Amino acid sequence: MDVELLEIRQHMGQFPPFDGLSDVLLDAIAEQVQVRYYKTGSDILKFDDMLTELCYIRSGAVEVYRRQGELYNRLGEGDIFGHFSLLRNHKVRLPAKAIEDTLIYFIPNAVFQRLCEEDDDFADFVELERPRLETAAEQQKKSNDMMVTRIRKLVTRYPVMVESTTTVQQAAKQVNEAQASAVLVINEGSNNPRYSFQDSEGKTWQMCGILTDSDFRTRIVAEGLSAQTAIGEVVSERLITIQSDASVYEAMLTMLRNNVHHLPVLYRQRPVGVVHLSDIIRYETQSGLYLVSNIFNQSSAQGLAKLAPDVRAAFVRMVQEGANSQMVGSALSTIGRSFTRRLLELAEEELGPPPVPYCFMVNGSMARNEQSIVTDQDNALILSDDFNPDEHDDYFHALAAFVSDGLDACGYTYCKGDVMATNRQWRQPLNVWKRYFQDWMANPTPERLLHSSIFFDLDSIYGEDHLVEALQDLIAQTAPQSPLFLAAMARNALNRTPPLGFFRTFVMEKDGKHNNSINLKRRGTAPMVDLIRVHALACGSKAQNSFQRLNDISNTQLLATGVSDKLSYAFEFLCMSRIRHQVIDLQEDRFPDNNIEPENVEDSERHTLKDAFQVLNNAQKFLKFRYPVPAQRQGR
Repeated sequence: MDVELLEIRQHMGQFPPFDGLSDVLLDAIAEQVQVRYYKTGSDILKFDDMLTELCYIRSGAVEVYRRQGELYNRLGEGDIFGHFSLLRNHKVRLPAKAIEDTLIYFIPNAVFQRLCEEDDDFADFVELERPRLETAAEQQKKSNDMMVTRIRKLVTRYPVMVESTTTVQQAAKQVNEAQASAVLVINEGSNNPRYSFQDSEGKTWQMCGILTDSDFRTRIVAEGLSAQTAIGEVVSERLITIQSDASVYEAMLTMLRNNVHHLPVLYRQRPVGVVHLSDIIRYETQSGLYLVSNIFNQSSAQGLAKLAPDVRAAFVRMVQEGANSQMVGSALSTIGRSFTRRLLELAEEELGPPPVPYCFMVNGSMARNEQSIVTDQDNALILSDDFNPDEHDDYFHALAAFVSDGLDACGYTYCKGDVMATNRQWRQPLNVWKRYFQDWMANPTPERLLHSSIFFDLDSIYGEDHLVEALQDLIAQTAPQSPLFLAAMARNALNRTPPLGFFRTFVMEKDGKHNNSINLKRRGTAPMVDLIRVHALACGSKAQNSFQRLNDISNTQLLATGVSDKLSYAFEFLCMSRIRHQVIDLQEDRFPDNNIEPENVEDSERHTLKDAFQVLNNAQKFLKFRYPVPAQRQGR
């Protein structure tokens, strides 16, 4: 193959849908492609013309229009157009014009049809018009087996089950004979529909607990109980389960978040097996998530701090092994939550039991399960309404300081905005927190909400969950009925804009330290989180994770069909670009940050970044239109 043809195939091989083609098919394209040049403003395709070639943009820029002249799409290097016509009647329905001096590769219809017949991914791309963003996101998701493998694959035998009247000796004998490590305790009847099932004979049973090999040691042997004790007297009523069609990854996170090593697997309500954490570790031996178990084995804050390098190593391994941003964000959030929970346990051991019930609340990225390796701490305390500051606040201030100092030692730096439970303002009883949120939503200004918007990402991490749930319910009920609040939140969401210039160029940072770079958090992921949050508040969603919020939004009429998907793909790509560059920083012994230099980014990623920023740009324009300041307030 001569140099010119080699250059053609190498260029096309960088961009979807050609990047997944075999060498044979790439050669077939390069050997038959025709090259044509178009000056700025010249027509490439005219409405109703016959089209017998697929168009690929080698360089320049093209705008594609609808029949009435309305802009349909703006395309750049590596994009294709004309495929709809080739798949239908070969007549141009979407005319195209060069808006820069443009070089086009024309691929004959015969070659196009061959590509569709011989490569399913290529056919899916052109038939579904899957843009670069979607393709990149889907490839990322497909690359990690834990995300798609069902937990039932790890179930190799039925669980050991005994009635609650069975003696612990008999139960232990059955567990030993089955070479199992846990027994499920069942009773006849169906008081709890969630765990009721029928056996093969039609008899109804209810699963009421689980006893593990560790429980046999700590609850029976160590306590000196008789071997004839009924197992129902010692079984834990705390039952964490998972459905058999959940992914291996979901099962792992369920274990780690709840600090359990055994997980009953249900088909509907019927137990079909018990999975141990070691089963998952054997399945995915390189996963770093199981370091959570080490966190809960530490007996001091100093011991926890020594695990900080393990978190960075786990982060690097996850990314290298193909984890997508949802997996990385969720895993790092789980690790962060585990550090916090263990610190709270250690604090209570040192300070004694709390004088009144409380809930330790996290905000921001940890609440959204979207943490990265570069993060600070954002937290607060919600106290029972029985809280008396004079009698109780010394305890909770000491508890907050213990946790905050411990988190800082573990790599979760102090919040620069002082959004921490050590701040008396964010250490209040539930009734005060309700007044905070009611006031923010009833009397909003962009300035007031600028520093409080982080509290609209909130989740319970330890203690009385219902205290946080009460605030989540309040927000979901009030926000959709508060247009002035939504307008103020929308205005704040427009403060940070994507780094796009007049056309297809990046606007660089000029702050000296990161000169000629792009801050992917400040200019990408953060404004995307902000606008998604506004739409989620408007539709009354209680979800905290941005992807889950987008799912809720897509079930409403807030956005046009397909827009939620585009936002999801763009957010995924921006997150992964940020994550991958943080991994590079760590591997090169640099402190990881959020900045990239476009000139050091591969062409395919740079072009897809532009696509993602354009999606964000379009979404911000709609946000301003969708949530205007109410006319009554404008007239004041």
